[in-house]
Amino acid sequence: MTTDGAQASVAARLPGAGALGLLAPPGAAVVPAVRLADPGWTAQVLAARALRQRTRDRRVLATQWWWYSASSVLLTPALAGLVTGVRLSARLADTSVHLLAGHTPIAATATAGAGDDVAGELHGSLAAVVAAVAEAGGMRARPLWAIATDSLANRLLALGGAVGDVGAVTALAGPLAAAIGGPLPAPRYVDVATPSGGTARFTRRASCCLLDRVPHEVRCTSCPHRTPSERQVLLEDAASR
Repeated sequence: MTTDGAQASVAARLPGAGALGLLAPPGAAVVPAVRLADPGWTAQVLAARALRQRTRDRRVLATQWWWYSASSVLLTPALAGLVTGVRLSARLADTSVHLLAGHTPIAATATAGAGDDVAGELHGSLAAVVAAVAEAGGMRARPLWAIATDSLANRLLALGGAVGDVGAVTALAGPLAAAIGGPLPAPRYVDVATPSGGTARFTRRASCCLLDRVPHEVRCTSCPHRTPSERQVLLEDAASR
């Protein structure tokens, strides 16, 4: 397991570190993150998840594997390090991924990073894993890059909530994505009024998770395929809860 104490220092500075995926739960299987860049290993994971996901559509399986778990988990250590000022590596070689049953990533642990090229490390890691997931899923890479930018935006949103400064932390998203470079799209947010007179911030998604392509599932509240007016009403409802 990849650890040198640096991530423990980050987790100690973030309320709810376990829920953020910075603390591995007991009993989770551990794999080196470089496995995620192996299309053969990824294809085996997708095949194993087919029954649980109730579909054999490789594109749907790959998209949901990347959207709901792998991309968010993989990005979390480096982003948490940026927020707390403790440099954590974003290199696959320095990262371990912790899996629950069904090959579901739940946490990632990384060693201390060297230098200041977090964006370069993130680009390298994302490019390697996106290529593997695209090959295993028989799909184009660009939709997976869109998922990556939504995961980056969502992770910073969650980290901002943890430290009590959503505005400052989400302000990192645009410059960081620009530094990572193409084909990562620019992350976007939308602020929705709350009944208390404040605002709630949501990620304005660039990607679709394809959840509604599996039996008995519905389209997400913030799905980019909804009309803007429909999405606005649903987000306002979410903000009022």
